[in-house]
Amino acid sequence: MMRHSFGLTLANRGVIIGAVKARDLINMTEQAEASGAFDAVWVGDSLLAKPRLESVALLSALAAVTKKVRLAVGCMATFPHRHPVLFAQQWASLDVISEGRSWLVVCMGGPDEQSKAQALEHAVMGIQAKERPARMIEGIEILRKLFAEKNASHHGKFYNFDGVTLEPRPVQQPCPIWIASNPTGLTWKDGASAPTDIVERSFRRVAKYADGWMTNKVSPEEFKRQWARVLEMTREEGRDPAQLGNALYHNINIQPDRNAALAESKAFLDKYYTSNFSAAFVKGFTTAGNPKECIQELKDYFNAGLQHITLRLTSWDQQTQLRRFVEEIVPAFA
Repeated sequence: MMRHSFGLTLANRGVIIGAVKARDLINMTEQAEASGAFDAVWVGDSLLAKPRLESVALLSALAAVTKKVRLAVGCMATFPHRHPVLFAQQWASLDVISEGRSWLVVCMGGPDEQSKAQALEHAVMGIQAKERPARMIEGIEILRKLFAEKNASHHGKFYNFDGVTLEPRPVQQPCPIWIASNPTGLTWKDGASAPTDIVERSFRRVAKYADGWMTNKVSPEEFKRQWARVLEMTREEGRDPAQLGNALYHNINIQPDRNAALAESKAFLDKYYTSNFSAAFVKGFTTAGNPKECIQELKDYFNAGLQHITLRLTSWDQQTQLRRFVEEIVPAFA
C-alpha cells in the first residue's frame, strides 16, 4: 500500500436512498481511476441494518472496469454472518478477477441494541449478537488457512471441516485481511466512554490477527495515541509492527463556507444511516470547508501517522465534490 494515499468511498447505500444509481457508482469508479488521485475504491457492507448494493457483487463489477485501483470493502459488517468457506471462495474469486487488487477489511457489525433492523439481521442469519467477536476471529483464521493451504482442516466453536482445498486461490499471497474498529467512538450508556477493557480487547484483536487497522471518527491526536497503543500490542504479540497498515474511513464536503459544508454533510449522513447525528458527531467524522481548510486537516491526519484516508463525498452533488477534490485538494499532496 502506498504511504499517504487516498481512497474514494462509494455511497453504495445511495442507490437505496435515491442519491445515486448503480451506473453512477461504476462511472465514478472509472473517473477515480482515470484521475490518478486514488489508490483504492471502497464500498460499504450491510444486509438488513443499512441495506445497500451487496459489497462483493459491486466490487466484482468494478473490477471489470478498472485496472489499477485496489478494490476494498470497509468494513464488511456481515462478516460474522457469512459462512467462511463460501465467503473465502467469493473473495478469492474477486482477487482473481481483479488480478490481485482486493482489500478485505472485516468488522463485527453492530449489536442488537443499535436498531431493530440490526437485531433482525442477527436473528434471520441465526447468530447471537454476543457471538460476533468470536465469529469474526474464527472467520479470519479459516480464511487464512483456505487462502494458503491445501487439504485444510479446522475445528472451532462455530465451524468444523477437514480436507478442504479452495479453488481458485487468491492471486495475493498472503491475501490481506484487516480489521475495522472504533471502540472509543462507541456511544455507551448515558453517553459515557466505552469501558477500558472493551477498548483494549478491540485493539488486541487488531494486534493479534490483522494485517492492518481501519478506524473512524477520531481526531488526528486521538488516532496518534490509539495507533501507538495498537503498535505496542503488536510487539507484545511477537509480530513486526512495521508490517501493520492503517487507514481512516472518513467523509469530505468541499464548500466555501464550512458551516454550510457541515450542514449538508449532516443532512446526507442522517438520511444515509437513517439517524439523527449530533453536530459534534458529524464534525468529527467529516473534513469540511474550503480547499485550504480541507487540505490542512487531511495533512494533520497524515502527519499523525495515517497511511491511507478513504473519503465518502457527503453531498447530493457527488460529481461536483469529486471534481473539486481532484482539482483543488489533490495537487497539495502531489
